[in-house]
Amino acid sequence: MKKAAILLVLMLLSGSLFAKVILPPVIGDNMVLQQQTSAAIFGKTEPGKKVSVKTSWNRKTVNTVADSETGKWLVRVQTPAAGGPYEITISDGDKTVLHDVLIGEVWFASGQSNMEMPMKGYASQPAKGGTRYIVGAKASRPIRVCNIAHYSSESVQDSCAGCWNKNTPNVVAYTSATAYFFADAMQDALDVPVGIIVSSWGGSSIETWIKREVFENEYPDIDLGHLDGKHPVKSIYKDPCLLYNGQVAPLIPFTFKGIIWYQGETNRSRAEQYIQLQHSYVKMMREDFQVPDAPFYCVQIAPYPYGNARKTRSGYFCEAQQKSVEGIEHAGYVTTVDIGEYGTIHPCRKQEVGQRLAWLALQNDYGMDAIEAVAPKYKSVEFRDGKGFVEMEVGSQGLSPMGAEIPGFEIAGPDHKFFLAKAMRDSKNKRVVVVWSDEVPEPIAIRYCWRNWCVGGLFNNFGIPAGPFRTDDWPLNPADWEE
Repeated sequence: MKKAAILLVLMLLSGSLFAKVILPPVIGDNMVLQQQTSAAIFGKTEPGKKVSVKTSWNRKTVNTVADSETGKWLVRVQTPAAGGPYEITISDGDKTVLHDVLIGEVWFASGQSNMEMPMKGYASQPAKGGTRYIVGAKASRPIRVCNIAHYSSESVQDSCAGCWNKNTPNVVAYTSATAYFFADAMQDALDVPVGIIVSSWGGSSIETWIKREVFENEYPDIDLGHLDGKHPVKSIYKDPCLLYNGQVAPLIPFTFKGIIWYQGETNRSRAEQYIQLQHSYVKMMREDFQVPDAPFYCVQIAPYPYGNARKTRSGYFCEAQQKSVEGIEHAGYVTTVDIGEYGTIHPCRKQEVGQRLAWLALQNDYGMDAIEAVAPKYKSVEFRDGKGFVEMEVGSQGLSPMGAEIPGFEIAGPDHKFFLAKAMRDSKNKRVVVVWSDEVPEPIAIRYCWRNWCVGGLFNNFGIPAGPFRTDDWPLNPADWEE
């Protein structure tokens, strides 16, 4: 009789545990929900179970029924203007209360090692300025971070490891420096809570962040045999779909404002293909997370010698990144030609990267028109008197510096051989750079920061650097490309 009673208690307990809602890592204590939107709250429970979600900011309850087969459920709650803290009560018979929920601006950060690089840096590769922010981090500051753990999978997952954390020294130390500096600049400017979800993996390709259906519909020639066991996985962080399955799918459809993306070094040898792949990635993310107007801001790869500083593969790849962004609605890019480091592929000046991304968002998405955050862009060139007059698309304040030589330019004549060039801003036109070299008396083409390793010096009046560009459209020279 005693054994039967114990068994009954255990059965009741196990049933209760099974019925209790299971939440993804992006739904929990300390989270930030996107303000003034219809935000997704979702999870799993026993199939067919009724689920209710009550929010403390309006005391409203939304009800739903879990899927009869999978147990998955989803509701959408209307969020107010930025504020908090609030509570959310979720019940399927057993109550789960989420505490210290803030309402504000939420951004999704992803990419490879330059996005993953934490505020504490990598070994012998610091994140400049990170120590100050780590030591000075206070839990009371409304920046919240959800770091998603590495997880690679051949099949789509509905769970992964991670949680929302407050702004404490230990959390900040292990958070993406680029993403944190972005959040810091946004919080300073907007004075609202800011949440960042970081899902990244060093060395990852763009293909691994894209789902199977995209390849089947748009890239039928790309091999997906590793997903079906037809051959082994070659790389757990490069093969198509693996990180989408493990580190993106479990987060869908959490509601965020936009995406910041720092990836490309692994795809650098396939510049033309990258244009379409990035289009596909952005379209997929917007559709999967049901945020069709989500802004997308990416970072052009930083200068690095890659075994041969004079080769030009990086120039072509940065051009591809720019072309891709220009083909995507509500997208932009920031460049890093002025902050590379010759000795490391992970330059330390991540604060500039994060701030430039934030400034772009603040101008484009939050109405901050007092700045010009868009990078100057090549418009046209005119050759006369042995010089090239390069006109740039740039804001009303024009180009800088004035009265000083600008590094990074090369110039070529009819023989297509490029020589280092002198360059200065035109004294008569604030949007024009004059470029020349005594080695090239009859110039016909100009390139800027086109080599793997370069140091750029052309900016707008707000310190935003121009990215690599060329005035010619000559076919790729394999001898100048291969490293």
